[in-house]
Amino acid sequence: MRSQYLSKARRVVVKIGSRLLRESPVGRPAAIADEIAALRKERGLEATVVSSGAIALGMRVMGLAKRPDELPRLQATAAVGQGQLMQNWERAFGAHGIPVGQVLLTHDDVAERERFLSARHALRALHEFGAVPIINENDTVAVEEIKFGDNDRLAALACNLVSADALILLTDVDGLHDADPRAGGKRIPLVVDIDREAFPVAGGAAQGGVGTGGMASKVQAAKIAARSGVPTVVAPGGKPGVVREILEGGDLGTLFVPTSAKLASRKHWIAFAQRPSGAVIVDEGARKALAEHGKSLLPSGIIEVRGSFSMGEAISVVGGDGVEFARGLARYGSDEIDRIRGKRSTDIEQVLGYKYLDEVIHRDDLVLL
Repeated sequence: MRSQYLSKARRVVVKIGSRLLRESPVGRPAAIADEIAALRKERGLEATVVSSGAIALGMRVMGLAKRPDELPRLQATAAVGQGQLMQNWERAFGAHGIPVGQVLLTHDDVAERERFLSARHALRALHEFGAVPIINENDTVAVEEIKFGDNDRLAALACNLVSADALILLTDVDGLHDADPRAGGKRIPLVVDIDREAFPVAGGAAQGGVGTGGMASKVQAAKIAARSGVPTVVAPGGKPGVVREILEGGDLGTLFVPTSAKLASRKHWIAFAQRPSGAVIVDEGARKALAEHGKSLLPSGIIEVRGSFSMGEAISVVGGDGVEFARGLARYGSDEIDRIRGKRSTDIEQVLGYKYLDEVIHRDDLVLL
């Protein structure tokens, strides 16, 4: 099965974690670059690297034993480390005559459609020039990314940006386990149903470390990639030849199989690149109409509005059980929806004094999660 998903992969996103780079800040990039350069010649591999490590390397340069807690110090640490990080990647690929391009992103760069498309075009141009993009979160200025973000999610979103065939998450463990490996947990080589098989056994981020991720963030990244039709492998980044072995179908790490219902790029962007600005709670009839019959969301099925949002912003659609089951772009603002909720579409103009559309969220702007 691994060969089925990986042997023909040409566009690959490779993400390497902070701990791996802190352990070997020069040797690890060199090893990855050696593999990518060889696979490029042999099979025309087009690789995009998502590299953590700016904060970890900044800590190393400044002799810090503990990740700073204060935001300005985190930003300063990232600023110091980012230059060192790129030097290491430049030297690693430069040994093969391959240029690299630094791409620093914030969440807004993928959340706003125009900036998302601009980033996509820039990445494609880098590949056309024969360069390897090195993507990282812009930790020096991105307040929310430092506090809440992780590069696993960024790597999954990058798959949509570059139309990747596979996502490889290199970490310091040998994959997902069915229990704590220190207590005898076994590696899970294959995951087909991420919600049922992976999330219940995925742990969180280690406390006091240099990274912000953990196995839970890698499983979430695998789910995001799966909805793009992209297989994900979580594998030990310290193993020699790890990228080659994965792409040749070796039994290494954990393979997360993509879903059969692949989302189009725009719908994937709606579902995962957006942060919902609010939510609408819908009744059971509306939930069934959306989830089972592919209908648009009408005001008659809405029973509550939460948060403040404007027309065009992404919002969550939540059932009576309190669980978000869909996400979409609102065609009315929160105040307007609150006034027309429970009403028929034919009553919108009478209530508001004007009418944009019959739907609160059109099915073309709606994604089931």
